[in-house]
Amino acid sequence: MRLQRVPARTGWLWVRQGLRTFARQPLAMAGLFFMFILLVSVLAMIPLLGAPLALALLPAATLGIMAATQQAERGRFPMPTVLASAFQAGRERARAMLLLGGLYAVGSLLVIALATLLAGGGAEGLTPGEDGRPRLDDPVLLRNLAWQAVLYLPLGLLFWHAPALVHWHGVHPVKALFFSFVACWANKAALAVFILGWAAVFFAVALLLVLLSSIVGGATLIQALMFPVASLLSAAFFTSLYYTFRDSFVHDDGTPVA
Repeated sequence: MRLQRVPARTGWLWVRQGLRTFARQPLAMAGLFFMFILLVSVLAMIPLLGAPLALALLPAATLGIMAATQQAERGRFPMPTVLASAFQAGRERARAMLLLGGLYAVGSLLVIALATLLAGGGAEGLTPGEDGRPRLDDPVLLRNLAWQAVLYLPLGLLFWHAPALVHWHGVHPVKALFFSFVACWANKAALAVFILGWAAVFFAVALLLVLLSSIVGGATLIQALMFPVASLLSAAFFTSLYYTFRDSFVHDDGTPVA
């Protein structure tokens, strides 16, 4: 297996491929995405250990969506069990995925803690609104979110391809993190186009909803449609992640790795 460099325009191709495959199996892909979100949300409600457990399962759940995309592209209907693909490839790879998940949870918690420190304090530094919740215009909250975005970027690059490398190719989790970062850096132009492409899709759909609501139903319609439409687009985004991996690595003979 070796790294494959792709041109920047491939990023937009990944967006189109994700949308196309999602359109082939919208019920299956949306259903799997909602199951993924529900599982993570339920785990996060468990006191103390819930949030770390939810974070630790994210790499395996993302791999499950990628495996479902692979099946959908091949004309098969992904069943709910595909979400557990990371733990169905043998004991050794299941342990490796759990280790990868643990590393992701630790990394995410470190990002949150460091962002809070750099932002100038924790929850006690936030200005509550009338409902007792932090105000969205609070400078501490805004600095915290900004630092999280900056610090999460290298973490995201480390884990972008790592679950697929561990699951499909048996790469050790630490090596998978290294290979993932190198592949993302080598194809940074394509990934930038990919992210910008998806941002454009979300913006275009949001603009369409605003225009539709101004013609048909006012603010009530957009409030009713925004969450389900955003959820479907998020499911399509996760569907497209498979293609970023498939085109970033090839076997030594040039054939796709997944």
